[in-house]
Amino acid sequence: MPDATPAATRVAAVVYNPIKVDVDLLKTIVATESSAAGWGESLFFETTVEDVGQEATKEALAAGVDLVLAAGGDGTVRAVTEALRGSGVTLALLPSGTGNLLARNLDLTLNDLEHSVHTAFTGTNRPIDLGVIDIERQGGTRDRHVFVVMAGMGIDAKMIQNTDDDLKAKAGWAAYVRAIVTSLRDPNELHLRFRKDDGPVVREKANTLIIGNCGSLPANILLMPDAVVDDGSLDLLVMRPGGVLGWLRIWTKVAWVNGVVRRTKLGRTLVGEHRNDHELEYSTVKKFTARLSRPEEIELDGDAFGRATAFNAWVEPSALDVRVPA
Repeated sequence: MPDATPAATRVAAVVYNPIKVDVDLLKTIVATESSAAGWGESLFFETTVEDVGQEATKEALAAGVDLVLAAGGDGTVRAVTEALRGSGVTLALLPSGTGNLLARNLDLTLNDLEHSVHTAFTGTNRPIDLGVIDIERQGGTRDRHVFVVMAGMGIDAKMIQNTDDDLKAKAGWAAYVRAIVTSLRDPNELHLRFRKDDGPVVREKANTLIIGNCGSLPANILLMPDAVVDDGSLDLLVMRPGGVLGWLRIWTKVAWVNGVVRRTKLGRTLVGEHRNDHELEYSTVKKFTARLSRPEEIELDGDAFGRATAFNAWVEPSALDVRVPA
């Protein structure tokens, strides 16, 4: 629903990554669109290496803003969202990164800054779910974070850890290809005990474990075909490839069957629903708890988050309003 607050009293904040955006152009477009919508003068908060967005967003909230525009990559969006959790303040996305994962899953415009800013000031609010995760570190310390797209262990976390940031800045999504090859050479499996919702504790060996709030990735990859950003659930994906051929079968199912065939009505009719097998298994949960046999790399929304010995993840339904076109 549209914000009912009188426009003249509303103020927006822009939390931006100066490496990802043309700051002068951004300020010009925001000033034009906010004025046209009758809003007050917008506030601007810059992220830094030390603060990727949480503290900047907290400053914006302390200033009493009604809307926060996140201008940056997936890391900026995740950090802003983490600070917005529980505030009741709406998020608007100005996609400016390589992946733009949340924007993709909401079918928002990716390469039109004017349209994105216009949507921020004239659009409507769409409630989406948030994933929340408590990560336990070696030594017993814990830290809590939010994810809007997915959290993962295994090849995806190793891939992100192995990605060259300089190459990523120059080559974009293609930079992950080299990292994937490096990660596939790692023979180590995840050994864990986990619990879905209030079910029994299960022992598992897997190559990759992903908990998703939504499932579309760049390059037309539909990693989790049934994941919906506002269904009140998290989707769980477990991969157990049997060597190189196993990875090829998984890639065919994810990139071709999910990413191409199932995107059409005819394709869905022909292939039907995904049937779980030993290599690729999907399920849904409200909460998921796991403990690892050794510290493992973990990623949230495409950013490395160090090593975890255990974690507890859950969904908070409709916990965040995101501005979408009216």
